Amino acid sequence: MDLKTLCEAQGLSGREEAVRRLVRNECVKTLGADAVSLDGIGSVIAVRKAAKPGLPRVMLAAHMDEVGLMVVSATDDGLLRFRAIGGVDARVLVSKRVKVGYDTSEAASIPGVIGAMAIHQQTPEDRKAVLPIDQLFIDIGARDKAEAEKAAPAGTPVTFDTPYTPFGEGHVYAKALDDRAGVYNLLRLLNAPYDGELVFAFTSQEEVGCRGATAAAYRVQPDIALAMETTTANDLGDTPEAMQVCRVGGGVCVSFMDTASIGDAELYRALLAVAQKAGVPCQVKQFVAGGNDAGAMQRAGVGSRTLVLSIPCRNLHSPASVCALMDVDAQAALVRAWLATL
Repeated sequence: MDLKTLCEAQGLSGREEAVRRLVRNECVKTLGADAVSLDGIGSVIAVRKAAKPGLPRVMLAAHMDEVGLMVVSATDDGLLRFRAIGGVDARVLVSKRVKVGYDTSEAASIPGVIGAMAIHQQTPEDRKAVLPIDQLFIDIGARDKAEAEKAAPAGTPVTFDTPYTPFGEGHVYAKALDDRAGVYNLLRLLNAPYDGELVFAFTSQEEVGCRGATAAAYRVQPDIALAMETTTANDLGDTPEAMQVCRVGGGVCVSFMDTASIGDAELYRALLAVAQKAGVPCQVKQFVAGGNDAGAMQRAGVGSRTLVLSIPCRNLHSPASVCALMDVDAQAALVRAWLATL
């Protein structure tokens, strides 16, 4: 499974079915149908049983869902009102192309464009403010409310229409790099060397409260849980060094803490040591911000030792995130090398 296919698949929080099919098929192909199951919240759980009982049960997790939008109603003149699913910055939405609905074998999604009041009709005060989402609309070319509601009734998912595009020296931009890059690496690790029980959790609904990881960790009760994530780099332009989270092209980012979890100190030191010994490009997350599935996994059931390994990304939660493929490879390489030491 390639990263392009995963990024271009549509999968809002709670509507991950297209990504789930891709992931489940790959897991079954590698591990067999008996090793793969779906839980009640829509996560894919694949289990490799222990060859040597007594070793720690390790869970590797990456979330399938992406941020996006959902239709809530239509105006009399056929424009769609919408709300955000996950943390979407309204500043990045105006004039962006979107897909309304999902592409299926029965029907294609509807192309749309997000619009707002024309700038030459805005007051000077309007131009100083960010237009909130409730003042934005999606134009699908409908003539009136009835036509719009028939094409895209309330509850219709909306995803960004951004093709996966390589550019520069080893960089790509795409929608949903958060966290399809982690999903991609998790699939690459299905054959990773480890004799203990190894659980691969492709979680749902991370962007709306880490819901899938909560259920998965309660079910699995891992001894050690690694979240394979992406993180905002904040390394553009004249951003002061103290405000930069990490750097695109600097390797996999190891986090000692964020707003949802504190990384296990022993794991933190061990992963950094493995990276140095194996020659895996690696950096430490410099700014304490954000949260992810590690927070849910750390607290589930009797708790687990957790750590977050992230791929640095620019423009996170936008129609066009940017990452370096060397950082993607570094994340997988570090996990593989660490597993071999257990």
